[in-house]
Amino acid sequence: MSNRVQEILSWYRTENIGVLANLYRMLNNGRLAGTGRMVILPVDQGFEHGPARSFAPNPDAYDPRYHFQLALDSGCNAYAAPLGFLEAAVGDFAGQIPLILKLNNHDVLQDEKDPLGGQTGTVRDALQLGCSAIGYTIYPGTADRRLQYEQVRELAHEAKSCGLAVVIWSYARGAAISTEGETALDVIAYSAHIAAELGANIVKVKLPTDKLEVPAAKAVYEKYQIPRGSLADRVRHVVQSTFNGRRIVIFSGGAKKDDDNAVLDEARAIRDGGGFGSIIGRNAFQRAKPEAMHLLQGMMDIYAS
Repeated sequence: MSNRVQEILSWYRTENIGVLANLYRMLNNGRLAGTGRMVILPVDQGFEHGPARSFAPNPDAYDPRYHFQLALDSGCNAYAAPLGFLEAAVGDFAGQIPLILKLNNHDVLQDEKDPLGGQTGTVRDALQLGCSAIGYTIYPGTADRRLQYEQVRELAHEAKSCGLAVVIWSYARGAAISTEGETALDVIAYSAHIAAELGANIVKVKLPTDKLEVPAAKAVYEKYQIPRGSLADRVRHVVQSTFNGRRIVIFSGGAKKDDDNAVLDEARAIRDGGGFGSIIGRNAFQRAKPEAMHLLQGMMDIYAS
């Protein structure tokens, strides 16, 4: 075990041995094994955005087997997907890569100001699929956020008792939050902290902008001159807000960018700000496989440096 992985696991000593073993497995899989950094391929976008919007740019990606193979060939630490996508292909890839079952999902067939996902999988499903972790999305700021907080705490308790790690996607949304405010620094830092408070072993958030959304928070940021001028500064603050860096925090890749350099520049900022890595979906699987491999390898080179 590398010193860095040993240090990271020391932050989770109150978890049972199964959780520690699965965190170890994810941290020691793929090209970044032993570095303490992670690149995870998530493919829940078919449910979240619709199949054509997700897979038409690269028709090979309609096939669930494609994503397993992409995650394996590129050397990702883990692969995350909803129940159906995993069930459709896991038999061909059992045991070859750590899996994360996304236990709730949300569709966009209605225009919702206050989104609320539905539970689409169970801890038992995750165990039967041989997963290392469960995933769950919360929407801090949405009207029914308390229901999500209560549900994820129950699911996290059940998962951990079975030895599964817990990954929480924490995306602030709701009628009271502006569109720009969803990625404001104060909102992202708050969302990451909430996920950690709810028991996340791994926290997933979007990359923050330098905007400040909440007036009371803005006054504090300005009074104490919390640095936010560069993306690395902002990543550093989000990591600090998550138990002073004692939880693994990874950052979403967001919508597909045509410029590889823009994606790689974000990875450099995550690295320089002390982030633990990326969970990158559309920027990977919406490219043809050779292009996706090149991009993912470039990101891993940055995180390994």
